[in-house]
Amino acid sequence: MTATATPVWAKSLITSRSMRRAVYPGSYDPVTNGHLDVIRRASKLFDELVVAVMINKNKRSLFSVEERIDLLKQATADLPNVRMDSWHGLLVDYCRDQGIAAIVKGLRAVSDFDYELQMAQMNQQLSGVETLFMSPNPLYSYLSSSLVKEVATYGGDVAHLVPANVNDQLVKRLAET
Repeated sequence: MTATATPVWAKSLITSRSMRRAVYPGSYDPVTNGHLDVIRRASKLFDELVVAVMINKNKRSLFSVEERIDLLKQATADLPNVRMDSWHGLLVDYCRDQGIAAIVKGLRAVSDFDYELQMAQMNQQLSGVETLFMSPNPLYSYLSSSLVKEVATYGGDVAHLVPANVNDQLVKRLAET
């Protein structure tokens, strides 16, 4: 396969106009208002947006995959074309299995872009699946799940950084540890 060749299965997805579907992958541990900003805006661009909780067994998560999916469902209940799923493995395999032709990625900073561009090019090379980059609302350009967890761990108020249901569960979980 040459650098510009698109696999046959991807060509049918790309040329199909019946349903525009995309996936927005992430760990979402926990989901932040920055994630929700991208989810809301991307949901307006596609017939269906799948928010995929990616499973990384090398990371120690605060919330289980099931809890993260539940928190996401609650936070996006008003978005009928958004659904949740989880996946362990190559994202392009998920896209192939689900008939998805586009990946949505949020970029906060130049450092995100360096890594994500390489990943987008690899995904396109492997599968023909395209990656669309969205810049966050400037209110959330510094925001990450890791920062939220760190601030909350030391007693900082993160209520303005995450949905209310997530803040409640975050406070509860940190009180248990």
